[in-house]
Amino acid sequence: MRPEILFPLFTPVTALKGVGARIAALLEKAAGPKVVDLLWHLPREVIDRGEVESVQAALPDRIATLSAIVDKHEPPADRKRPYRVLLRDETGFVTLVFFHADKRYVGSVLPEGERVAVSGRVETYGSRKQIVHPDYIVPADKRDEIPRIEPIYPLTAGLTPKVIHKHVRQALDLAPDLPEWLDPAYLDRERWPGWREALETAHAPSSEGALSPLSPARKRLAYDELLANQLALAIMRRRAKRQSGRSVQGDKRLRKKALSALPFELTGSQIQALQEIGADMAAETRMLRLLQGDVGSGKTVVALMAMLNVIECGGQAALMAPTEILARQHFETIKPLADAAGVKAAVLTGRDKGKGRAALLEQLARGEIQLIVGTHALFQEEVIFHRLMLAVVDEQHRFGVHQRLNLAAKGKAVDMLVMTATPIPRTLMMSAYGDLDSSRLTDKPPGRKPVKTVVVAAPRVEEVVAGIERQMREGAKIYWVCPLVEESETSDMAAAEARYADLRARFGDEKTALVHGRMKGPDKDAAMARFADGTAQILVATTVIEVGVNVPEATVMVIEHAERFGLAQLHQLRGRIGRGDKASTCILLRSEQMTETARERLKTLAETEDGFVIAEKDLELRGAGEILGSRQSGLPVFRLADIALHGELMAVAHDDSRLILERDPELEGERGRRLRTLLYLFERDAAIATLRSG
Repeated sequence: MRPEILFPLFTPVTALKGVGARIAALLEKAAGPKVVDLLWHLPREVIDRGEVESVQAALPDRIATLSAIVDKHEPPADRKRPYRVLLRDETGFVTLVFFHADKRYVGSVLPEGERVAVSGRVETYGSRKQIVHPDYIVPADKRDEIPRIEPIYPLTAGLTPKVIHKHVRQALDLAPDLPEWLDPAYLDRERWPGWREALETAHAPSSEGALSPLSPARKRLAYDELLANQLALAIMRRRAKRQSGRSVQGDKRLRKKALSALPFELTGSQIQALQEIGADMAAETRMLRLLQGDVGSGKTVVALMAMLNVIECGGQAALMAPTEILARQHFETIKPLADAAGVKAAVLTGRDKGKGRAALLEQLARGEIQLIVGTHALFQEEVIFHRLMLAVVDEQHRFGVHQRLNLAAKGKAVDMLVMTATPIPRTLMMSAYGDLDSSRLTDKPPGRKPVKTVVVAAPRVEEVVAGIERQMREGAKIYWVCPLVEESETSDMAAAEARYADLRARFGDEKTALVHGRMKGPDKDAAMARFADGTAQILVATTVIEVGVNVPEATVMVIEHAERFGLAQLHQLRGRIGRGDKASTCILLRSEQMTETARERLKTLAETEDGFVIAEKDLELRGAGEILGSRQSGLPVFRLADIALHGELMAVAHDDSRLILERDPELEGERGRRLRTLLYLFERDAAIATLRSG
């Protein structure tokens, strides 16, 4: 149960005074549905409402707080005109302007002849200074009611700064004093405030500097969030490790056959990854390992060797991929090697229906199919395994952690191998995959040539087309990637369909193919097949080809509007070429107007092919929120921490959480009980349930 001291924070925002259904909907959109969400909704800028000496000293386009006498009211002749009130001091006049004004209200707050304090943005209209709809109007003797420094919060349409400020203040008043969960020596060394004080300071910044994520109050709050994340992951990992596994050590007979059918030798890092995986599988605990490797580094072969290990021991293995294209791609890589080893492999996707599907499921349940590759379809209820011993999940960030566990639940003590071709920066690695051990494939397969990357301005597109025409005469295949499917009125991007029409007009139907996300599966496959094995030499595509398309003859990739793609995505796309033994070129077509960040991205891509270098740069340029498309990825979305800036705090939280659990595995000691409060505060309830269930 969540401790009682936290109950007020986990009530809906409607529990706050003055919050009805309409305001609640706006607050939920801006911050979240609970009171605690308002605590995490930090200001993004401050307004200094310090007093300006006089009307004359008030500068246009700046916020000013003035003390002046109400000279006269100028009500409009008709409702369409604004209501004006003239104020004066010893140095001059300023006009207050109100549209659709309530005459009685304006009269009551601005009585003629009285001195008032007003605050708002000064503008010039003709030769006069004016303030349209002042933010504050109070009698001069109540000047203190206008905040000197005012925090400005992120808003949503319909929500005013005053309303959010008022309700955040109410939420802060409900925040209890909580017993300190941080290590006292660390707290002293960092000179951080306590939790409650940090929260108050973060919501009442005294200057621009106090808004910095690196200010003591904000660092303290970020560390709390990161520690909750790391502690929860460490608890889950420890539980998974404690679950009884089984020692899996095959006799290598199938692996030897598959290896002898491989057209190349394994790389050094493939051999090392297999040793790490082998040691995990041989242990009595369950394997939970992440295999990271750049596009084309040979992850599928490593996964196959692990799968053959369980098949040698009489078990079954499953490989789950996020898309049908990728699942079938893996199957094509695995099938000839599985055949060479005498292993029965099959593929199952959402497209498989009817009798064929029913027969396949029967064979799987009887154990006749030893290795299955598929999409989400694999964890549907009717999919029953005879003896599932290893689950391999590819591109894990496209699935939530719970989906990974759903597949593991199809057997007893199932070993898990998670693969990703998206190189993950170390700090992100900790936040997303802190419950997994990790292996990296860093070598390129033998015979692979580097890909030359060039950045070309969009107006030179005709030169690019002429260049690919020369390449096509020599038998090359070309990817042409566009960011949109069809022209939209709000976008000037060259659409895939329009580009396809251009290239088809020039090179003919035979030579061109089109594939995009809105096409039906069979049409997509047919287009891909024409490009991979048929007459088509140019494939115009949206980013559906980002993962899992393998055409070794493809040596040129053109990416249109390259500045609109993320670094990791550009790197993934580029990985589709350079898969054979011929030199390859990636052409990044860019707009003439580009942001500094976009320029930096394209420069990085032209300079390096190292996915891990690119991933660190991507994190620096975009921040963690965007990387791996974390909105739908099962990645934690941090409210207070910014992984790009708080990387060193993540490393400390990672180490601290390990140490905490070594000393107090069930969090039952004095600090342990306080840390349970921290876990509840950041809604890591599942981790506490895990502690209880052992």
